[in-house]
Amino acid sequence: MNLIAVNTATLRLGQPLPFALRNEQGVLLAHKGYIITEREEITYWTSRGMTLCVDVDAADNHRAYVGKLYDMVRTETPLGDIAEMQLEVSDLAKGTATEATRIPDWTALQIRANGLLRDPQGDQFLPRLEKLYTELHTLVEHHPDATLCALMHLSATEVQMYSATHAMLVYVVCSLAAREVLNWPSDQDATLGKAALTMNIAMTALQDELTVQNQALTAKQIEAVEQHAQRAFSMLVAMGVDNEDWLLAVRHHHDRAPGPLEAKTVAMRLARLLQLADTFIARLSPRVGRLSMPPNAAMQACYFDEKQHVDQAGAALIKAVGVYSPGVYVRLANGEVAMVIRRSANTTAPRVAVIINRDGMPMGEMIVRETNMPTTKIIGHVPHREVKVQVQLEKLLALI
Repeated sequence: MNLIAVNTATLRLGQPLPFALRNEQGVLLAHKGYIITEREEITYWTSRGMTLCVDVDAADNHRAYVGKLYDMVRTETPLGDIAEMQLEVSDLAKGTATEATRIPDWTALQIRANGLLRDPQGDQFLPRLEKLYTELHTLVEHHPDATLCALMHLSATEVQMYSATHAMLVYVVCSLAAREVLNWPSDQDATLGKAALTMNIAMTALQDELTVQNQALTAKQIEAVEQHAQRAFSMLVAMGVDNEDWLLAVRHHHDRAPGPLEAKTVAMRLARLLQLADTFIARLSPRVGRLSMPPNAAMQACYFDEKQHVDQAGAALIKAVGVYSPGVYVRLANGEVAMVIRRSANTTAPRVAVIINRDGMPMGEMIVRETNMPTTKIIGHVPHREVKVQVQLEKLLALI
């Protein structure tokens, strides 16, 4: 537990507590949702010398605590006032997520997506796919940076469910590029999302196998990879999918078709965006048999098309995720190692959370920094394999 005092003057009578209330030893005094009806209940505790506290290690409380600390530092609050800070009920209420905006259990979401895409059979596949798409769409709308951060991090560290994580991440970066840069109609997002999630359903298990395979692909594996787009198209038709743009985007998502997006049909625009996002994300993700490509190299390969002209779809992807995407590690000018957690208007200066200090030691509590200053600017990418610190994803996402 990490206990911090709460300002008792802000405790509201007759309303459910948005947190569990404890004393300074961590003993539970009132559970979350408990209703204090009279001020005497509070004075009963305080008159006995108790300090009323909340555990800021709880996800919602931690988000509120770090957010208030960050606001105080940003407004140059004196250090003495920061040290004596108390949380107020209004601070903690802000940290409480609603059903519409709650950050998910990413491991559970990975497992569910993995189970769905590995078994694309039966009458329930399309309803389950619809549910997965809807959940991801909500996350992209409400938590774009946290969603990018979580999936980028997981795609670099979790190889057992790589294919499902990859599919979700491809949808997320495509959706951001389509909405924030290309200004595509919002009603195309569902088609884009379902195409991204299903483009590899004919080789989900194989894709996971190849992630941990040291040897060169066999002739059978090469054939499966080459035919998977057509097979996925056929599988979707057999399931009853009749959205032509979805079907053609899946069928052509490996086509190399440079040229202006405006000159293409809707289906081929979707396919081109998927093809570049698919390749870009794959280059960033490590395999047992090869290292991940540095982000700047992966982006350069995405930025130029097959004729060495600027690719409209590739440029949109880079502008959407930033030069340093949430979820990647970077080194700062002061020697610290941090993970990017939030994009900014300046694509080269995102917000970061410091993981390792300038002496090479893990941080006890992650510190949020802006990177638009000379001392904290980003000077390079740090591969995931070089960061030996175990990152607690839930706490990291609470900083965003």
